[in-house]
Amino acid sequence: MMLLESEVSTAPQVDSETLSEHVFRLIQAAIVKGEIAPGSKISEPELARTYGISRGPLREAIHRLEGQKLLVRVPHVGARVVALSHAELIELYEIRESLEGMACRLAAERMTQQEIDELRRVLELHEQDAAFKAGVGYYQQEGDFDFHYRIIQGSGNRTLAKLLCDELYQLVRMYRLQFSATPNRPHQAFAEHHRILDAIAERDGELAELLMRRHIGASKRNIERHYKEALATSSKTRGDS
Repeated sequence: MMLLESEVSTAPQVDSETLSEHVFRLIQAAIVKGEIAPGSKISEPELARTYGISRGPLREAIHRLEGQKLLVRVPHVGARVVALSHAELIELYEIRESLEGMACRLAAERMTQQEIDELRRVLELHEQDAAFKAGVGYYQQEGDFDFHYRIIQGSGNRTLAKLLCDELYQLVRMYRLQFSATPNRPHQAFAEHHRILDAIAERDGELAELLMRRHIGASKRNIERHYKEALATSSKTRGDS
């Protein structure tokens, strides 16, 4: 956990609520980016020393991270960073495929022209990203800079937004980041985003939903290929040893 100490040492001395928010954001970002490894045990005393924070605000930050599904509470062990199994990750993408498809259909019906124009500008920003230009990753800023987030918000369905933009959002981002650098996938995803946006702009909800489901389905198949290749490599290594 000491990897973030330099960041925390520069934090201003502020009230406990603001400090809790600051520490929450730092730990959240470290987990999502993989800087704190999946499955890592969370030690409250170590975190308190590292961040110079009392246990009260720290526990509030940890509780919020549990609410985002980034930390899980294990009986007799404590909090650990989430580490989804292959089956659990596929289930998460099946949920995304269904619910984000629905959100896309609703967005085609409900987004204003201004919102659609802003979404097109988001894609223009993505296209200028250095990692994307190099073909080694997709633009991964969150919130209003995230194509998927904007569409979910544009659906106008607050229950969908709460589930996908609050409860599951950072967990999904964690795995989107992990698999975004797969060869050829960044540019494929960008082209798929453009086709989805065109369907929304044409107010074709049925097509928009279909394209979003195919888009997330492609990401799911990418994950499945990754696990199969990793399993094959592991089996070959055991066989050679």
